[in-house]
Amino acid sequence: MQPSSVMPGVLPSQASLRPAPDVVAQRMGEETVLVQLATNRIYELNRTGSVFWELLTAGYDRPAIRAELLRRFIVSPAELDSEIERLIAGLSAAQLIASASGA
Repeated sequence: MQPSSVMPGVLPSQASLRPAPDVVAQRMGEETVLVQLATNRIYELNRTGSVFWELLTAGYDRPAIRAELLRRFIVSPAELDSEIERLIAGLSAAQLIASASGA
């Protein structure tokens, strides 16, 4: 997919990611609550999503996040890849993450 053909709110699969600047997060047990300040919408991440978010905010790139999730959870690599893509798509659509390059 050409960068110019990327739909708004959809990040290229190889983009470096970071939390959007107008998102605040609070860990609550094994879950994380995210608030998108621009829209005042509240989102909840489950245990796996919370670990993903924790690693993302710590500056891990996608391959390192994947490796750490594989280490922490009993899941096949193919299943994890599918879940990561689904999570990234949801976070992107909700404007909770952005490209690290600012694009």
